[in-house]
Formats: sequence, C-alpha cells, structure tokens
Amino acid sequence: MARETRKILCPVNLRHLKLQQDAYEEACEMAVRRGAELIVMTVAPEMERNLNIRDSVGYWSGELRKFVRDFPPGPVEPRLVVRKGAVHRQILKLAAEEAVDIIVMEAANPRIQDYLIGTTASHVAAHAPCSVYLVRMP
Repeated sequence: MARETRKILCPVNLRHLKLQQDAYEEACEMAVRRGAELIVMTVAPEMERNLNIRDSVGYWSGELRKFVRDFPPGPVEPRLVVRKGAVHRQILKLAAEEAVDIIVMEAANPRIQDYLIGTTASHVAAHAPCSVYLVRMP
C-alpha cells in the first residue's frame, strides 16, 4: 500500500530560475494529484554579495513571490518559506520541522557540469528524513 503524501517540499534556487522550473512544475503536479500541501522554499545566503540588499530575507521573499506569480502552480496554493543559512541544512531542517513526506528538487548545480548529481541534492538525498524526488535537468 502506498504511503499517503500530505506535504511536499520544493526548494528552489532563485539564482538559477530557468533551471528550477522542471522540479517546481513536477512538485505542483504531484501536489494536485495527491491532494497534498505544497511548501516552496528558498534559502537566503548568510552573507549577501550584493551590498544593496539590506534585508536579505525580505528581498528573497519578494523574489520567491515573483517566481510563483510568474509560474502559477495551478489549483494549488503553495506556502512560501524563506530561510537563511546553508542551503542543504535549511532544506533538511524545514523537512524535519514540517514532517514533509517528500522533497522535490533539481538534481544538479548548473555550474558543476561533471557531476551526475549536485552537491546539495546529494546531501539532501543522503540525509533527508523523507523520500527525495530528484528531477534531472534537460
């Protein structure tokens, strides 16, 4: 018997927007099919490179809202979450806090062409308290 999916977490890297759509679209469709809550998250850096950004969490919250507005999730109303810190740690922390059933994320960092799976994805897959669905980049 298949386990019930109540919560789906979809972390997105807003610095690589074009590469995040596949995992996000898959998470949206999965949430609709399974009648699950969708949590879309991004992680703000601990130290911003852009000195014009004074409120990092506020800035990335706005960027995450724009992302969801530009790529409507269909009939699902996602909950948006912004965390600050190391990406892999914040994904795992939120997954545990929310008792997430599945994490849907991209499989590789576009800057690391030689890896089959990105470092963040491999860390999350190895340490997640739930199933992880990795979406390959085209």
